[in-house]
Amino acid sequence: MSRPPHAREKVLDAFESLLIAEGERAATMDAIARAAGVSKGGLLYHFASKEALEAALLIRLEKCVDEDLARMTSSEEGPVAYYVRTSAMDGTALDRAILAVSRLAQAGRGAASDALRTVRERWADTLRPHVADKTALDLVMLISDGVYYNNALQHDGLATPVPRDAEMDALVQLIAQATAPRD
Repeated sequence: MSRPPHAREKVLDAFESLLIAEGERAATMDAIARAAGVSKGGLLYHFASKEALEAALLIRLEKCVDEDLARMTSSEEGPVAYYVRTSAMDGTALDRAILAVSRLAQAGRGAASDALRTVRERWADTLRPHVADKTALDLVMLISDGVYYNNALQHDGLATPVPRDAEMDALVQLIAQATAPRD
């Protein structure tokens, strides 16, 4: 049986969930404490301000990206296939961190926008040696953006144009052929 998350992680999880579900304005200190099941004093013990919560969320995002890049570089299929496949959200910790930080960026938080830009640059830097040129890299990044965007449109069990299974295999193969480095 796994241990329950520590209070600090519960608070950060609650903040992340509120951002995703209701946006930055709804993520007040009172709402976060309530959602985490801690007193406001307990919340303030771990995070003295909303800015401290935001900073902790950016650190969480960075750690998730570090883990993702490690999986990407060691993927048997290769980084390009991994990146395209994982662009379809799966509810992972990385997906949740990106969504929450995106909500902060939408609210005008410059550090959140900078963090998302850095994430994209790190993915591009990892993919660059595995594609023919800048145009090929742009193709991979933009197709993955489209997969992510279309996946984000899915809700309430409605069909979405995100390729699955055999369709995703065919898309990955096509992208690999179009973008592979030329000898």
